[in-house]
Amino acid sequence: MIFVGGVPFSSSSQGNTLVALMEDPILVSASNSFKAIPERKFSVSEESGMDRLTKNKWVYLFQREYGTVDPAFVDFVGTDEATTCVGIVIRNKKNGMTSVSHMDSPNIVDMGLSQMLLHVVDHNMDAELDVHLVGGFEDVSPNHAYSSTRSESQEQLDGHSFPLCAKIVEALFTRPENFHVQTLFVLGHNTRKDSEGNAYPIFHGLVVETSTGLVTPACFDRTSRCPDEIVRRIRVTSAYEDRSWSGKLLETYDTQTDQFRIASCCWSFRQKYISLTLQSLSDSEILLSCSTSPSAEAPDFVDNLKRKWEYLIEHPDWRETFPRKQPRVFERAGDGGWKRL
Repeated sequence: MIFVGGVPFSSSSQGNTLVALMEDPILVSASNSFKAIPERKFSVSEESGMDRLTKNKWVYLFQREYGTVDPAFVDFVGTDEATTCVGIVIRNKKNGMTSVSHMDSPNIVDMGLSQMLLHVVDHNMDAELDVHLVGGFEDVSPNHAYSSTRSESQEQLDGHSFPLCAKIVEALFTRPENFHVQTLFVLGHNTRKDSEGNAYPIFHGLVVETSTGLVTPACFDRTSRCPDEIVRRIRVTSAYEDRSWSGKLLETYDTQTDQFRIASCCWSFRQKYISLTLQSLSDSEILLSCSTSPSAEAPDFVDNLKRKWEYLIEHPDWRETFPRKQPRVFERAGDGGWKRL
């Protein structure tokens, strides 16, 4: 069940629930306020000139990952690099338990929400849950995406952002928990256009201050996207080959122990040859081949892919990375960062 402004939200048609929410005056006002917040830039490096995370305890989540954090252990939890993806925050108002995920497909929404809620609800179905959605943009014409009468061939032109956002809202609307939507900064609200009319996301990420529940726009540099950056990036791709992850978000962070436990994921030797082929492409060809929104990606998108491919070429056998299918475990270091056990 969805609440807006403390009142149950109702829509005459389930298919139009997202459109109705996007037009709700309370959420429109919240989006305008969110848009005016300066984006926080996080880093561990002393020379970056960004918000330094040293001495703060943070959890960073990559695409298709989720993590549920206890404010007693974690100061900040966030994600970025979202273009057509959506960052979701679900926070228990009573105890502060906060779950964040980086959804990339409608196919993982139902199971993904169940994974997120496992430690947030804690068997209390009446818990008041604050929800924030940030990400996605108008990667197709809004007139087409919002149309309620579309043929099967037209469905293929829906882009990526709208179907994902629609599925998330539908799932929240039909679940029994009480979801109080505070931020719906997606699609048109999260879209800017250049002088030629090309659309881009305004923000690519978010961060939650766990003690207060404050959600702000955020981006992270390479030093703060940790631990185990490259392996976690590879898991996103390999999860599509590994049936054990079908329909699920990737397990990453252990709520009870405040550890990163990078669960094993296998990939085939074919990934080595795919990587070798992709490495030979130009940067523009890589964007066209590997992105759902080539013109909207961050400047480091191609470099991140190249570093991932280099690892797959050097480690074609997944068992080198996950011996005996054991997780890669990282515990909290003294400076708030991470060290491998």
